Amino acid sequence: MVSAFQHYMNPIHIYCRMRDLGVSKELAISLCRIYEFLIFKRLLVRG
Repeated sequence: MVSAFQHYMNPIHIYCRMRDLGVSKELAISLCRIYEFLIFKRLLVRG
């Protein structure tokens, strides 16, 4: 379950879903970088 959650919350997965929804490449990349820095690396990835 945790593995599936991490997959769906992965910035690359989110980027692909945004592109599927028609978000421009530049905007999707920018949003994913912000998301990765503020949320993904701090809360979901335990080092």
